[in-house]
Amino acid sequence: MTFRNQPAPRVLHDSATWHQLIYATRGVITVITREGTWVVPPHRGFWIPAGFSFRIQTAGEVAFRTLYLLAGRRRLARRCSVVNVTPLLRELIIRTNLIGALDTSIPQQRRMVGVIYDELKMLESVPLQLPLPQEPRAEHFVKLAANQDRHKLPVRQLMRRAGVSRRTLERIFRAETSMSLGQWLRRQKLLHALRLLAAGDSVKTISIELGYNSPSAFVAMFRRELGQTPARYFEA
Repeated sequence: MTFRNQPAPRVLHDSATWHQLIYATRGVITVITREGTWVVPPHRGFWIPAGFSFRIQTAGEVAFRTLYLLAGRRRLARRCSVVNVTPLLRELIIRTNLIGALDTSIPQQRRMVGVIYDELKMLESVPLQLPLPQEPRAEHFVKLAANQDRHKLPVRQLMRRAGVSRRTLERIFRAETSMSLGQWLRRQKLLHALRLLAAGDSVKTISIELGYNSPSAFVAMFRRELGQTPARYFEA
């Protein structure tokens, strides 16, 4: 069994051999696959099972480590997800980075491998995914919504440009993302807010950009979605 820990490139490709755990130590990274987009804040991780193609975008000053695990040896999660990294796993990632590839013929490193797997099985997912619909009209709507930082168009105008009614769009989003349109739009704002926070923007500036009536309204949304205020979330 071999583990490798090294800085991950900006663009990564499909790997049928290695599972990967990307651990963000500074800044926010965005991982994009065909199925969706995930935002990974600092001190969280992103689990990528073997066989997934993906690419990475960064926001702010970013640093992260990647732990590679040989696929097929033990049963691990089969879906991509943002996860809370336990303090013990964080220290194991750092130690593995110092050692390089772990050698299971060395008793101490073999024990490290076992503890790493134990910690991986206890990872808790964080709701930081934005699933992407594949239906052409909904896909067009998503692309228009992604450019809201430039256009600031009302949702009804975005739907008109995408050539779809709200009722039809609601049906598509529920069927393909398991979210209502309103839930999807709130999640999109949340993930965008995380990138802006990582870049150093103030809560007041972000609340205005995202269309909230006040900073307190934005903070209330953030706490409702992630259980903490923006300041405490990044401190954690």
